[in-house]
Amino acid sequence: MKKLIYFVGLVLLASCSSSKKASKEDKNIDFAAKYAASITSENLKTHLYIFASDEFEGRDTGEPGQKKAIKYLKDFYVNQEIISPLGGNDYYQEISAEWLNKNARRGTLKDSENVLAFIEGTEKPNEIIVISAHLDHVGIEDGKIYNGADDDGSGSMAILEIAEAFKKAVKDGKGPKRSILFLHVTGEEKGLLGSKYYTENPIFPLANTVCNLNIDMIGRIDDLHKKDSNYVYLIGADKLSTDLHNISENANTKYTNINLDYKYNDENDPNRFYYRSDHYNFAKHNIPVIFYFNGTHEDYHKHTDTPDKIEYNLLEKRTRLIFYTAWEIANRKERIVVDKATTE
Repeated sequence: MKKLIYFVGLVLLASCSSSKKASKEDKNIDFAAKYAASITSENLKTHLYIFASDEFEGRDTGEPGQKKAIKYLKDFYVNQEIISPLGGNDYYQEISAEWLNKNARRGTLKDSENVLAFIEGTEKPNEIIVISAHLDHVGIEDGKIYNGADDDGSGSMAILEIAEAFKKAVKDGKGPKRSILFLHVTGEEKGLLGSKYYTENPIFPLANTVCNLNIDMIGRIDDLHKKDSNYVYLIGADKLSTDLHNISENANTKYTNINLDYKYNDENDPNRFYYRSDHYNFAKHNIPVIFYFNGTHEDYHKHTDTPDKIEYNLLEKRTRLIFYTAWEIANRKERIVVDKATTE
């Protein structure tokens, strides 16, 4: 009996020592960098050459190509074992043609869908970070397929890589403390429709939504940056939350060292990009946002916006910046503060 007690004691002591050793090793590992490394230009390219191929027929809202696009997104999440917040095998937030046509700026639309996937937080599951991009483009015009590789295939595929990186963390027991909703919205080209529908019919209460990181065109270089392509435009980061702006800046300084260009963040900028992508439907509800954008280029809204013109190394770097920013927001002790709420 004494020998058994002695043996059990040794096992417990070894286990305790092993646990302490693992704890010390964990402190020496930068887990954000570890999982960000899984976001690669090769993976992004593989996805985008499919998502922005002729087979998807320009992903026009409600049309057959858009249906192929949502299936591609769903299949990815199923294969990665990333669940739907809608439950079971249902990854689609369905939007009726009636609602779409009532709210659309142009065209007559058919039923369409947002695609949603979800990773639940380990400590603060009711606090939700939304990472969004629009899955649609403009379809076929005059017999030419508008593939929308940059607009917004780049943002859509960036989300897939970010989701996979967070899932790897989950599998290693390092999942985010806050929950993350991966939201692929439809109908952006018709008037920010998918994001409008989501914010009017949220799966999680908007009061629980910490922020929205919206990705719309991050795979190309505009004319203003031909000599220095290491940039991305950030729009909206400081408009509602000083915390969000500071987290974004610090993540970039620590990890990616991209030139964060705030040219289009100016309230007086005539392009008014702050009001022209899906983040704005969150901002209207005083939810802090960042809009990641590479600016327009010669192929913007043309059939020549194809995947062979994407700068994949740059797409990788920008995607990692978004991941690092989301990682910090998800894992920090306190929820970011909305210190500039509007009353409009």
